[in-house]
Amino acid sequence: MEHTLSPIGVVVVSYNTAPLLRRCLASLQACTLPLRIVVVDNGSQDESVALVRREFPTVTVRERPDNPGYAAACNEGISLLVDTCGAILVLNPDTELLPGAIEAMADFLAAHPRVGLVGPRLLNPDHTLQRAAFRFPDLITTALDLFPPGEVLPGRLYDSWWHGRYPAELGDAPFPIDYPLGACMMVRSATIGEVGLMDEDYFMYCEEIDWCRRIKQAGWAIWQVPAAHVIHVGSAATGQFRWKMYVALWRARARYTAKFGGRGLRYAHTALVTLGMLRLIGKAWRDYFSGRIDRDSLRGQLLAYGLILRTTGNLAAQPVAKATG
Repeated sequence: MEHTLSPIGVVVVSYNTAPLLRRCLASLQACTLPLRIVVVDNGSQDESVALVRREFPTVTVRERPDNPGYAAACNEGISLLVDTCGAILVLNPDTELLPGAIEAMADFLAAHPRVGLVGPRLLNPDHTLQRAAFRFPDLITTALDLFPPGEVLPGRLYDSWWHGRYPAELGDAPFPIDYPLGACMMVRSATIGEVGLMDEDYFMYCEEIDWCRRIKQAGWAIWQVPAAHVIHVGSAATGQFRWKMYVALWRARARYTAKFGGRGLRYAHTALVTLGMLRLIGKAWRDYFSGRIDRDSLRGQLLAYGLILRTTGNLAAQPVAKATG
């Protein structure tokens, strides 16, 4: 197939993940399409920037002294490429693209002009399937996240439609989805031109869900392309600040719910999160008294759960501007 979307722009946001970043950028070299690659570094303290400049001299590096968040960094990279590339591939640094992955996604976009965004099949490092196609979150998926299947609710619910999964992901045919995991997604530049960039009010998490929701509201389709195989390690950067990222996750979910849901949905979401955090607070105290966690872990958990309760309640009570990115 003729790749009418060439060249492909690639945006990688890095934060203290130098070894994984090296593997990610090296995997791009197998691509047969012309690529224009930008790495936006969010104030890494490791050798990420020096590594890119030393080993990948054709890659453009945008070095930031601070960390403005994932969405803001992505937007900086996308803005550099969107006017000169037919599509933009947004990548986490802990991904490794197997040969043909970029071509498969570009082929699908070229063959389906109303598809605005595609995601690949994600694999764990041992090449087992990693779930990467989801329905937009609702109260049921929120409840299942807070009261996990197998721990509180029946385990069979974990991999079900109710938990936002697609049974089609177990097959090999492309299929329409609401949104992919943001670790790897290719977006048509024309779609970005119509919908805009990511909403930078998300520091971390939910930015791809918000973006995909706006893309679908604008009439574009979103698909997973299983022929594109991408290995994803997961949590390479966010795992450096576990409890801060947990707070960021639920703050982002509260913003998403406030932005796209009516007042009733906001209050229902707040009630669910309140019950979920109270359960976790009780669990933290139980684990502390049973010796499973120490005092510092208890303090960190209680602080995180308290911040989530306060943030969620505040966003539920206040109108949130319908930002477009």
